Amino acid sequence: MNSYPEHNSDSAPNHLRGLLRHFADLRDGSHGKGAVSRADKEKLFVGTVKHLAPYARQALEEMNQGLLLTTGRIDFSNLIRSPQGDLAALWTLSRPEQEQAGLAPVTLDAFFGHNFHHPHLRGATVGVWPLNVFSATDAATELPTLRAIAAADMHNLVFQSSYRIVPAIVRGK
Repeated sequence: MNSYPEHNSDSAPNHLRGLLRHFADLRDGSHGKGAVSRADKEKLFVGTVKHLAPYARQALEEMNQGLLLTTGRIDFSNLIRSPQGDLAALWTLSRPEQEQAGLAPVTLDAFFGHNFHHPHLRGATVGVWPLNVFSATDAATELPTLRAIAAADMHNLVFQSSYRIVPAIVRGK
C-alpha cells in the first residue's frame, strides 16, 4: 500500500501530481491506493481508460478541427489484450490521405505492458508518459499531456511525409 503522505501530491501543481503518484508507486511497489497484483492493477487500468476517454477525444477533436478542418476520423479501440498479455486502449485520428500515404494515425495509447509495474501513455511516434489516473479530476489534469502527445505525433508524421497532410496549411485557412 502507498505510504507516501497525500499532501505531497496534493500540494504540487496539477501537472506534476500524476508524476508524483507514478514515482510513489515505484517506491512503494504498488499502484494506486495499494494494488499489488496484476489483476488488481488491471482493474484500476480499466477505470483509468474510462476517466481518460473524454479528454483523449477532446485533444484529438481539437486537432481535427484546428489542423484537419474536420476531415479526420476519431476512433477508439476499446481495451485490447495482446498475445503477450499487454493491455491497451487507443484513440486515433486519421484521414484517408494519411492512410494512403502509409502514415500511422495520430495516436493516444494508454497501455499497460505485460512486464510493466503500471500503465503509461504514448503516441504512435512518441512516448512514454506516466499514467496514474484514478478519477475524473486526475484525467482532466492530463489534457495538456494528451494535447502534447497528439501535437508531437502530428509533427513527426509531417516529417515522415509532408506538410501537405495538414489541410489547414494546404487550404490556407
